[in-house]
Amino acid sequence: MQNNPLLPMLSQIFDQMPFNKVLGLTVTRFAEEGVEVCFGWSEQLVGNPVQKILHGGVIASVLDVAGGIMAIATALERLNDVEPAELVERLGKMSTIDIRTDYLRPGRGVMFTATARVIRAGNKVAVCRMELHNEQGVHIALGTGTYLVG
Repeated sequence: MQNNPLLPMLSQIFDQMPFNKVLGLTVTRFAEEGVEVCFGWSEQLVGNPVQKILHGGVIASVLDVAGGIMAIATALERLNDVEPAELVERLGKMSTIDIRTDYLRPGRGVMFTATARVIRAGNKVAVCRMELHNEQGVHIALGTGTYLVG
């Protein structure tokens, strides 16, 4: 997987997605064994202006993005012989089926990192576990996502 020539292209596509840009997301690790997405604090992401904490929707969205990227990373192994145009078409059909977010602590920090790993990867569905931490390693939220990959 590490030698897959499509990884840099796919990482760049995720970095350029309009919603990911609004959130300030950057894919910092994109591999079969794990994905990492980082973003910095921004006043635009505040959900509680008194406490100055991240909006719960931002947290859930970031976890979903990380889980979705992880699900795609696992699917790439099965698609390594597919032409780039067909790959883009197939990637466009992959989507979130279900996501659960558990908020553990308020979203305080300067930098945030969402990580994801696969719990189960099948031909049609992948299940991922995601976590969000701040720069001090405080565990803010965790999630479980189910993604259509086949």
